[in-house]
Amino acid sequence: MPELPEVETVRRTLETLIIGKKINDVKVRWPKIIKQPDDVEQFRLLVIGQTIQSIGRRGKFLKIVMNEIVLVSHLRMEGRYLVSNKEDEVDKHTHVIFSFTDGTELRYRDVRKFGTMHVFKLGEEEKDLPLSQLGPEPLSDQFTPDDLMALFQRTTRKIKPVLLDQTVVVGLGNIYVDEALFKAKIHPETAARSLNKKQVNELHQAIVETLKIAVNHGGSTIRSYVNSQGEMGMFQQQLAVYSRKGEPCSTCGNEILRIVVGGRGTHFCPTCQAN
Repeated sequence: MPELPEVETVRRTLETLIIGKKINDVKVRWPKIIKQPDDVEQFRLLVIGQTIQSIGRRGKFLKIVMNEIVLVSHLRMEGRYLVSNKEDEVDKHTHVIFSFTDGTELRYRDVRKFGTMHVFKLGEEEKDLPLSQLGPEPLSDQFTPDDLMALFQRTTRKIKPVLLDQTVVVGLGNIYVDEALFKAKIHPETAARSLNKKQVNELHQAIVETLKIAVNHGGSTIRSYVNSQGEMGMFQQQLAVYSRKGEPCSTCGNEILRIVVGGRGTHFCPTCQAN
């Protein structure tokens, strides 16, 4: 599933491609993707005639801001946005097509059909689900070590599932939690509330640094993820533990292990992350 760096890369790419374009038609080929409103024709009426003003992001959600509405979109496992010419062939996995007055189209392609789209009145998108219960953005000033420490003290869970909880901090998924925990030298099964202030400060720094580096590299190309121009992210070449089971740790040389924590496959170094 695309995590914060991948979604941020899509956001930046779309920002260069569709700002200022006016929508004159919408085709919905798989209605289940549209979650709000629950009527596809109403969705079309809300979107047609709107002009793209900006592209935002909240955690793993894209926010396509228009004159009067905001389209909140989650890519889920394999969703992709593509900008194409109207005459280009449309494949069977393209489920929503936004046609622009200049003859180009924004196409949403999703092999597994798990993606979602919600439309809200401009300015009201944060008042209701899916955005209303999200935690702080990890690359913002609202994400602080003190707030993280306070959140950890209120839970009995292990650190890995806590960091995956989008109400604690948004945008983190399996890849970047494993990488941040390795950088902070924290075992993924450590109880979150047992971390001391020094460890929390180091974990906070590791999360921020890991995400910034990943964003700068266009995210990670895991499975079929690419950005909106078909370009692959390159951060996977710098992964220290994720998907490296059985390989030597780049720090100590010992074998990277894979276990299951909170129902999620988890990679770590048992030597560097002994605590």
